[in-house]
Amino acid sequence: MTLHLLKLSVGADSIADIAAYQAKKRPKGSDHCVHVTRMVPRRADELLDGGSLYWVIKGRISVRQALKAIEPFVDVEGISRCRLVLDPVLVAVVPRPFRAFQGWRYLADKDRPADLEKGADEMPDELRLTLAALGLV
Repeated sequence: MTLHLLKLSVGADSIADIAAYQAKKRPKGSDHCVHVTRMVPRRADELLDGGSLYWVIKGRISVRQALKAIEPFVDVEGISRCRLVLDPVLVAVVPRPFRAFQGWRYLADKDRPADLEKGADEMPDELRLTLAALGLV
């Protein structure tokens, strides 16, 4: 059964902000992005069975990235951490409000927002949110 993760994107105001940040951090020639978190998901097998990391931007689930791998490790200070290895492609989804939370949450496949149609992901975020509120995207 496929499972997804839900995570707040702190400091990002748009999908473009996430893309720019990840492009800056990604090593040249790399085919993936990495997001480091403190906790290791216990349901890794379900997450890696086609799951994605859904980003909450400014109180709305807005975009997703496919999960490629989950790599637990211990940092130089001896603290356990986890690398979420992500596909660099950001896929805009139908925006859905979501309250603030700490860490990450599991998201059942049946509860995930649908991907936006091609072209709708190129709209400015504010326009996309307005159209989504009207049920037009």
